[in-house]
Parts: sequence; structure tokens; C-alpha cells
Amino acid sequence: MTTAFATGARRRALIAATTLIGLGGIPWASQALAQTGAYPSRPVRLVVGFPAGSGPDIVARLLAQKLSEGWGNLGVVVDNKPGAAGLIAASEVARAQPDGYTLMLGETGQLAIAPSSYSKLPYDPKKDFVPVSQVVTSNFMLVVNPAKVPARDVKQFVAWSRAQKGLFMGTFGAGTPGHFGAFLFGDAIGLQPEPVHYKTTGDALGGLFGGDVAGSFASVGLTAANVKAGKLLALASSGDTRSASLPDVPTFREQGYPQLAFNSWFGIVVPARTPPEIVARLEADIRKAVQSADGKAKLEDAGFGVTGTSAQEFVRIIAADTLTWGKVVAATGFKAD
Repeated sequence: MTTAFATGARRRALIAATTLIGLGGIPWASQALAQTGAYPSRPVRLVVGFPAGSGPDIVARLLAQKLSEGWGNLGVVVDNKPGAAGLIAASEVARAQPDGYTLMLGETGQLAIAPSSYSKLPYDPKKDFVPVSQVVTSNFMLVVNPAKVPARDVKQFVAWSRAQKGLFMGTFGAGTPGHFGAFLFGDAIGLQPEPVHYKTTGDALGGLFGGDVAGSFASVGLTAANVKAGKLLALASSGDTRSASLPDVPTFREQGYPQLAFNSWFGIVVPARTPPEIVARLEADIRKAVQSADGKAKLEDAGFGVTGTSAQEFVRIIAADTLTWGKVVAATGFKAD
């Protein structure tokens, strides 16, 4: 080896460099890095399966900022990989190196709904990922364009919808919680919805503004600004309680539809076989970031409910929601392929 001829500081520097390069594939080395606090030692990539400006993107960027600060401003790069309701991003992360340097902000659709709505998934949510922490929850708002739809509450919207030729509901992609929320709504009011799937957040909002669809189930974080500006009208919230961001909007339960209580969540997962020591480090740092006074305030201001669960609790949540949403998907008969 050439390092045999090196002496003094040069020799020690070369040995340190070659050791660091080789650590990624050695389990005990990863453990040593985690125990000594050397992880992370370079920028971390946080993959998001949705475009910039979407709800998941907002959460990812706030989380990335807090993690980067906690890691000495080392850097957490948000990498948007939109498409196929998040499946493209999930497929890529499932194949990534399990070294802690590729994370994914997973959401309900990718991890709990997709197994039932797709007969062939390019990844296995249970086998290909290790849950780290659920970060936030997000309730949905049934929103309409007040310039196009005369209804001012759910009952008026139902009456108006019955007089139309069809209940066209915009969604942010087939297989997403908002998509199946439209089916739950249709079942509750006795109307068959016609989902109109949009590729991007901007397209979906454009459909609402243009009157191409009657309404949409969209996250509080995505709709709050437009509702406050009067561009959209929120008729009801899908939460058990009213949203802190839009406290004047009553829940479905308050308006006589107790069965319409559902939400979505976002949480960090890593590729399977990521060393448990790194998973534990990530779990601790993520929980600290989102539960800090500053981090929690920013996420809540953006319309999200902050959780910051343990890895074990996140595993339980994913398993429970996979069963719950599986029943909803089965009832609709929907298959994405």
C-alpha cells in the first residue's frame, strides 16, 4: 500500500481519509460513527415525492432547516421527486444505500394506502423501509370556489351537488387520502363522486379556481392561505376538532357527518438495513427538532399537528392505517393498475 511509505502527519491523514471512505459498508463502523456523534459527517438528502409548495414539501423544508441547525449547519438537501402520487420517490429511496444519508418524508398514501390500491407496487412499504418518526398529522378541508359554488356549508353543498349533473371532485393524485376522502364524502351523502386527478398542486388549485371541479379535499397547510384570502371557502374540516389555523371552520361531525373524520400524516423513513444506531440517532434528532418550541411553532403555523413519535409508535400507526385505508379502498373497488 502506498500509505506504508507515508510518515508522520501525512501518514495519519491518509489513514484517516481511507478509513472514513470505507466506513459506509462496515456495520461496526456505522455503529462507531453513531456512538461518537460523527453521524452525519456530510450533507443528508431528504426525498419528497411531491412538488415544491405542496404540503409535504413545506414540512420537509421546515424539518430540514431544524435538522441542519442541530447538525452544525451541515446541510439537509430537500430533493423533490414528484410523480405517481409519491411512488417514484418511494421506489428510489427503497433502492438507496442504507447508510443514513438518504431519508424520505413518507406520507399516508405511499406507505398505508398504496398496498391496497396498487396490485403491483415497485416497492414493499413493510419490507423496504424502516420507520423513524411520524412528524406531523394533517386534517383535510372540503374547499370550494365561492365564486363558482353558491354553498356556504356542507348541507347547502350537498343540495347544490344533487342538482348538478355530477359531483366532480378534484384530487392531488389517484390513491391519495384526498382521493379516497372524496369517496367517503360521496358515500356519506349518497352521491357517486367523479374524481378528477391532477398531477400537481398548482393544477389542482387551478381546477378549483376555474370551476372545473366542484370541490376538493385538501390539507389545511395547503389551503389556509387561500381560504384566509377569500379565494377558497372551507366548508368543513375532517378533523375530530377544529383546526387552529382555521378555527371558524366547523368539523364534519359538527355538521351531522360523524363518519367523515380522517386525516393524513407525514413521517421520516429510511431504507431497510439502515444500521439501528443511525435510526436511533435520527429518531432522537427528529423528535427534538419538531418538538422544539421554534420547530413546533413553525409547523403549527403552517397548519400541521405536530407529533414527533418514536419509531415504534410510527410502526404501529402505519400498520393500523394500512388496515383502515385498505377497507376504504376495497369498498370503492379502486385499482390504480
